[in-house]
Amino acid sequence: MRKMIDIDFGSSRYDELVELRYKILLAPLGLKFLDSHRAQETSYLHLGCIECLDDKLVGGLMLVPLDNDTIRMMQVAVDTKYQGEGIGRDLVKYAEKRAKDAGYSKIVMHAMLTVIHFYEKNGYHQEGDIFEEKGITFAKMVKTL
Repeated sequence: MRKMIDIDFGSSRYDELVELRYKILLAPLGLKFLDSHRAQETSYLHLGCIECLDDKLVGGLMLVPLDNDTIRMMQVAVDTKYQGEGIGRDLVKYAEKRAKDAGYSKIVMHAMLTVIHFYEKNGYHQEGDIFEEKGITFAKMVKTL
């Protein structure tokens, strides 16, 4: 059994989330997590998925307010041992609910090309052209809440 949770910035759970994001998203690309980025994450909403049997964080993401209507979903990561079990889908649904409850009407994200289909299956559509950021190719994905 798993549950979705909010994660407090600076907590031990937050440290677990940073480590998971690094392991899944940054390390495979040869990128480092810069501690200088932590300061800007204080105002972000950090969400996670916990495996209840062993209280292990198995997935997580961040929501970053852009303006009064739009929030950006970033760094969606699911532990490789748990990928394909619906955790990513459940995290995205939870993020959408939290964003809507907080008064946002639109959620946006920059998806790597390998996961565009996943987001399309979850109701997102591509907006604009494919672009490159730090050597990685992305598509802007958008969903009205």
